Order: sequence, then C-alpha cells, then structure tokens
Amino acid sequence: MPRRSVLFTPGDRPEMMRKAPDAGSDVVVFDLEDAVAPDRKTEAREAVREVLADPDFAPDCEVCVRVNPAGIAADDDLAGVLGPASGDAEASADDLRETLDAVMLPKAGSADDAETLADLLDERDAAVPILALVETAAGILAAEEIAAVPDVDALVFGAEDLAADLGATRTAEGTEVLHAREHVVLAASAADVDAIDTVYTDIEDAAGLAEETEFAVELGFDGKMAIHPAQVEPINEAFTPDPERVESPARLTTYERRPAKDADSSERRRWFGLPIHR
Repeated sequence: MPRRSVLFTPGDRPEMMRKAPDAGSDVVVFDLEDAVAPDRKTEAREAVREVLADPDFAPDCEVCVRVNPAGIAADDDLAGVLGPASGDAEASADDLRETLDAVMLPKAGSADDAETLADLLDERDAAVPILALVETAAGILAAEEIAAVPDVDALVFGAEDLAADLGATRTAEGTEVLHAREHVVLAASAADVDAIDTVYTDIEDAAGLAEETEFAVELGFDGKMAIHPAQVEPINEAFTPDPERVESPARLTTYERRPAKDADSSERRRWFGLPIHR
C-alpha cells in the first residue's frame, strides 16, 4: 500500500479520528504525542483504544498510532491502547491488533530506540511495522542504522523538531534542513523502506504546499505528512505518477555492458534499465 499522504489526528478527539479516513489519505495517524497535552494522555489512550475496537471503524487506509518517545511513555501508550504484555494476567485484545496497522516512533535517535519499541510490540503479539520519525541531530546521523532495523518500514523526516534541536531558524526555503532532508531519503532508499517528508505547517498556503511537495517528489520521497484534511488531495496528486510520463518497459532494450577497458571502442554498447516510478 502506498504512503503518499500521512494525515495526523489528535488522539484525544474521537470524533476527528473516526472522520479522518474520509479525507482520502493513505495513512491516518492517531497522535498520542505532540497533539495531546500531558494531562490528557490517559484520556487519549482510552479514546484511541475505543476507536480501534469499534467494529464499525473499518477504513481502507492504513491506521497508525504515534506513541511517545521510546521508553516508559511508549510502554504506557501501548498498554493503554493494546493492553498489557501477553505474559501478564490480562491478554491484549485481538481485535485491536487487527485494526492497528502501524506504530510511529517519534524522536527516534538510534537503532536501539526502534528495537525497544519493537520489543514492546512483540510482548503484545502486535506484529505491525514501525514508522521511525527522525527529527533530532542524533536521529539524522543514525538514520541508516534505524532504517536497517527489521521492524522499521519507513523513515519519516521531521523538520520542525530538528530545527529546534539544532537551534536553527526555519525559513521558507528550508535550506537549513535540506542536508538532513536529503540524508533521510538516502538512508531510506538504501534500506528499501519508505521515505516520508515533513509537514507543511501553513495550512492556508496552498501554493506553498504544492511547491514544497513537488520538491519532495524531486528529492525522492515516497510521501508527505499532513496536518489538515485539505492538504491530503494535493499531496496525493503530487505523489501519483502522471500516466503520460510513464514509459512502457516494452520500449526499452537491455544490452550487454562491455568491460571498461573498451570504453573507447566503437563497438561499446550501453545498458538501459527499466524506469523507476514513484
């Protein structure tokens, strides 16, 4: 399933969570981290659990929960949403595990962070992929190791928190985070996992969203995060290949590559590979 658009919804707003799939995003994320005040975490966990357990909630899109950073907080989130570890007296609910498709790990700073979350999921028999959000200097520098963790299925770039971690000033051009942005794409591609771009924070600037999303496509990202339903359609359109630009593989021919020492030979032949489309 593609992950062109990844739409966030506050975890303490059940009515918004139920409506989120209607926006048409490929992924909806029920957020237990930044979107929820500290004194509402318990209420949010209960709300997310209630929505996931509702038999009438059966969206076609991927359903993801963003937990708090790896450690006690993430364990509390999973306990509140999925129940205690399977080895405890009370087993996790099967119907919740069937509804939950993925878990997002914020502020992933090392492979150990991702492996810790994977262990917490294993304890609850929740075999779901991890979307690792790299949004700190440590996370960017460890992106290759994080992407190589078997349970990690995507690297997600977070520009806002990264800029704060660096003490950088956010600009419209985004040059202050461009190196990190490109690094995430490289790490994800090398590990054969999805690369998801950062949010565009100005929900009223449609032109700015279109420009930044097109640049994300050019950089090689597979999708982009969204914080408002209105951002979903333009993001989906940008990451959907134009049929007129898709060239049939039947029109391409593969030739044998000759040794480099024959580089000056008139008999040198070239190799044409199949096109890559996102």
